[in-house]
Amino acid sequence: MRDSDELPAVPQAGDDTHFRLVADYTYDWETWLSIEGKPLWVNPAVTRMTGYQVDECLAMPSYPLPMVVEQDRQEVAELLRQILDSTTGNDVEFRIRHRNGTIVWVAISWQPMKDSERTLGFRTSVRDISRKQMLRDELKRYAEQLEQMVKDRTASLRKLERRQAQMEKLAALGQLAASVAHEINNPLAGIRNALTLIQSDLAADHPQHPIFELIDKEIDRISGIVQQMYQSYRRQSQPAKAFDLVAAIQEVLFFLDTVASQRDVRVQNDCGNVAAMVELPEDEIKQVIYNLVRNAIQASPGGQAVDVSLVDLKDHYRIDVTDQGRGISDSDLESIFEPFFSTKGNDSGGGMGLGLSVSQAIIESLGGRIEVRTSLGRGSRFSAILPKRVEL
Repeated sequence: MRDSDELPAVPQAGDDTHFRLVADYTYDWETWLSIEGKPLWVNPAVTRMTGYQVDECLAMPSYPLPMVVEQDRQEVAELLRQILDSTTGNDVEFRIRHRNGTIVWVAISWQPMKDSERTLGFRTSVRDISRKQMLRDELKRYAEQLEQMVKDRTASLRKLERRQAQMEKLAALGQLAASVAHEINNPLAGIRNALTLIQSDLAADHPQHPIFELIDKEIDRISGIVQQMYQSYRRQSQPAKAFDLVAAIQEVLFFLDTVASQRDVRVQNDCGNVAAMVELPEDEIKQVIYNLVRNAIQASPGGQAVDVSLVDLKDHYRIDVTDQGRGISDSDLESIFEPFFSTKGNDSGGGMGLGLSVSQAIIESLGGRIEVRTSLGRGSRFSAILPKRVEL
């Protein structure tokens, strides 16, 4: 072998070449800072982590701040001041911006370097923790997703619990309603018969004749309330039949015209004249429309309007009933479908608070739903979403 082909001599014990090789080939980004904070030596790992060459780092003003992302520079500048105060630290995390623009998460450790009594400078070691940070971010996302799932599941569970409580209440009230209907209807029929006999003996121009008409009307009202209670909790679905939903809405609005006029409320029918054929229990659908429109009329101040519209949703129709009343508070919104709950206060025409409960039961039994959009001081919109056809 020629002399020129000979391998270089292996460093011997005591030769500091060993230490330089170890430092140069250390995977972490190592730096030796002077006591003034200037870089005296930087290992080649800096290029892999930052894209900057060793000589660029040695000549870089305020090294290594230009490589730190702007949001973290103040923190790293304070860190450098701590290093120059001969402190020792470990695993302080910050971000650097690689020359290609990517962000790299790193963690720095440092300690002073001394020879006997002298401080020769400071050593810093920077590790790439990008993968660790990526795992943290993934874990955080999973935790957030899990938290959201727990919130959603908790909300669903609470909704089911409220629904179960409502069903139990309905079951108990069903027995009461049947008993009340039976006990009241019998004497009520007797009172009406007696009233009819008395009224038949009076001349049409008798001064008490209007009072008898008022009594008869109140008997009708009592009978209606009892019947509504009975139907609420002993309702049997009617057979579905084909009918025009637009015509059904027009018919209901005709019967509610007197109620609206008495309250000085105008009902605007925006359903158009094009037939909307459905195959549903007609009387039950009319009852839902009646309840929603009547509630809207009662919620509207005098001089305002209630808008009724129909939207075709391919397989469903949506009936929107919009009022310009005071709206519904969040606390009341959770309870409006509960039996006997009412926001009408002392309104004499407010009913028993069964309309929405009955309407929801009817709609849900058909596979539909009722949605509510409301804003305090700006009114509410109740939407009954119905399938176009159902088999019962």
